[in-house]
Amino acid sequence: MFRFLVLTSFFFLSIAAYAQKSYSQNENNQVSISGINAPSNATTTDVLSSLEKAVQTNTAHNVPILIGSAELGFLYKSGDTNSADIKTGVDLRFEQDRWLSLLKIDLLIKKADIADEETGDVHFRTTDQKWTIASQTNYSLGRSDKHYIYGNVWYEENDFSSFISQSSVSSGWGKHWYKTNEASLWADIGPGFKRDQFRATDTEPTTTITSWIIQTQALYIRKINDHVELKQYFSAKQAMKKGENSIYKAETALTTKLISTLQLKFTFTVNYNTDVEDDKKNLNTQTAITLVYSF
Repeated sequence: MFRFLVLTSFFFLSIAAYAQKSYSQNENNQVSISGINAPSNATTTDVLSSLEKAVQTNTAHNVPILIGSAELGFLYKSGDTNSADIKTGVDLRFEQDRWLSLLKIDLLIKKADIADEETGDVHFRTTDQKWTIASQTNYSLGRSDKHYIYGNVWYEENDFSSFISQSSVSSGWGKHWYKTNEASLWADIGPGFKRDQFRATDTEPTTTITSWIIQTQALYIRKINDHVELKQYFSAKQAMKKGENSIYKAETALTTKLISTLQLKFTFTVNYNTDVEDDKKNLNTQTAITLVYSF
């Protein structure tokens, strides 16, 4: 399933890049005839990554723009027991004309000393891990940066939760609601489809439940000063039938620029599932401090 989603994400990115190239060539031909190059901005909800900037221009992106960032955080404990937590991630953003394609991959790994049941030997192994892949492609409906349509794919495996895996696909409409030199607000909404695979318990086998959802996303960006930026993201995957699992997520990120390409990022994330196992909690939080390198 992971390979399929990765290939699907890159397939969408390739299709978008090809369409953007063809569209750009047609635009250039029209400009050579009319002598007029109208402004275009592909700004949309950057709800999948931390690549969006609060200040953007309304210039035409006839030349493809590819930017990215990678982050890394690490915690190691030694003594009576050894353990380590590693958090890493990659964000990619491709933009041209009216198109915007995003790809985000996050990975959290927990390692600890594990004793072999037969020999008693202690080995430093991975005990739990969580990884998430999300991809979204947006298309602006006009020359302005107000309205757009989107397609979204999301997949997650989380050893810390009640689920073996969770995934969703969604498409819909969005709008750039608010924009100044210091702040911006994006939001989108659309129907989708969700799949939850529950872990087996002492009384229940592994089960897979699918459901139709309404997905909403919102991103607020505030530029505090030239070196500090605040981002607030919220998403909801609301099941359309009563009693089915719905997923809610809120993330607050504060980024401080250290040098031109290196930032320090503080992130607080809240995840909520309405339907979980009896021994699991509905609400989970994660606090992280990572170094981010932009390229």
